[in-house]
Amino acid sequence: MAKIESYRDLIFWQQAMDLAISIYEATRTWPKEERYGLTAQLRRAATSVPANIAEGYGRESRASYQQFLRIAQGSLKEMETHLMIARRVGITSQEVAEGLMSRSESVGTLLRLLIRKLSPE
Repeated sequence: MAKIESYRDLIFWQQAMDLAISIYEATRTWPKEERYGLTAQLRRAATSVPANIAEGYGRESRASYQQFLRIAQGSLKEMETHLMIARRVGITSQEVAEGLMSRSESVGTLLRLLIRKLSPE
């Protein structure tokens, strides 16, 4: 197993980064009138996930790290909600939304596992 020397070595941070990039790619073709609406909100939520993982990793305490992981988890749920809205209003396809949701759930599972592992016994 590789030694963790930075948040960049964390698998779930890497997956969260890849997901954020995929969100940018998926929203590139969305209607221009959504640029400051749903597109911006979805992108902001998606980039917040790896950013909060990284920020929490840089904190000095376990409790603070957990709190930032919880914020990342909340941003993930916000992102999923924006995706569901985009699907319902016809901005994105079912296939694209499901693929992104599946990847989001994978990141969420890893986040929950780490939050539990960091919890005091």
